[in-house]
Amino acid sequence: MKDYKTIISMMSGTSADSIDACLLKIYKDNSFEIINNYSYEYTPEIRERILNLANNEADVKEVCRMNFVIGDLFANAANILIELSGYKNKDIDFISSHGQTICHIPKEEDIAGIRTRSTLQIGDISVISYKTGILTVGDFRTKDMAASGQGAPLVSFADKILFGTDVNRLIQNIGGISNVTILSKDCGMFAFDNGPGNMLIDYFVNKLFNEKYDKNGEIAAKGNIDNKWLNELLKEPYYSVPPPKTTGRELYNNEYAEKIFNTAPKDKYSVISTITALTAKVITDSYKNFIFPKTEIEEIVIGGGGAYNITLINYIQKLIPDIKVKTHEDFGIPNKLKEAIAFAYLGYYTLNKQPNNIPSCTGAISPVIMGKIAY
Repeated sequence: MKDYKTIISMMSGTSADSIDACLLKIYKDNSFEIINNYSYEYTPEIRERILNLANNEADVKEVCRMNFVIGDLFANAANILIELSGYKNKDIDFISSHGQTICHIPKEEDIAGIRTRSTLQIGDISVISYKTGILTVGDFRTKDMAASGQGAPLVSFADKILFGTDVNRLIQNIGGISNVTILSKDCGMFAFDNGPGNMLIDYFVNKLFNEKYDKNGEIAAKGNIDNKWLNELLKEPYYSVPPPKTTGRELYNNEYAEKIFNTAPKDKYSVISTITALTAKVITDSYKNFIFPKTEIEEIVIGGGGAYNITLINYIQKLIPDIKVKTHEDFGIPNKLKEAIAFAYLGYYTLNKQPNNIPSCTGAISPVIMGKIAY
């Protein structure tokens, strides 16, 4: 009897640029082995329609349609990865899918007398399961939110498995949104969303340079930081809210970006430099305000697409010069695949009927088994 599960895990983040699919094995001792990966890029039309949904610029019929369309695309990504890897669909034990977030409301609201938080990820798992013939696990965030959690950050569960607490570390993900997990011998584990990651950088790079993202931070490196604008941007109330907390496109949407652009510097390179500096400053300020008072940190491990932005990493290192900054690559974990790997673990625990949220990270009142299953 084999001592591992063969899994395809898929993730599409707030940047909505592609589906990151990873084929891997998870062993009974919780170790993992990456077999292959594939990035399925959305067409410009699909990406535009996703962003319209996320920016509340579409109707409920479009939500309904795109739920099935994205499910179809996730299934395509899985099938292509299986073929590229020389596997057959019957070789895969299960698919774990995060889906595509189009709305996330972590703050409790009163709706007709019912107190609730809510979230919506599209990419229906029944569509994925049917079009691949593989059991599919997904829709993880909702159970945590039902238990009064904020449904994020969820990758902290995998951070604990992958890194342990032998060294006091911060595991920093920089995707569309930036989030951090605190792993320390000095205090209990906790996590939160720092604020924007690549989301605002990508928006302004697209607006001013017609590029999808700032490759290696090369555009930001050509400009200068406008400290007056930066200080104005740092007044955003979210940054002073103590954890647990989570955020996303519900705050950092197109409307927000255009509003702050009204006071931006005229030099377009300096816009990108300053927005990149904002991401770095928000991250390091959150350390100083919410983490360093509780524990002494030995190293920071950065993952996500932002780990490839050399200018951003340099900004972060300059703001915390006494702490070693590493990337996930230093630990044999591809920066771009970290979140996909994390959701493989979440699905693995769902099928083993074991809790896979961390209440101290999400704010939930109890551990729960997150995830739904489509056979």
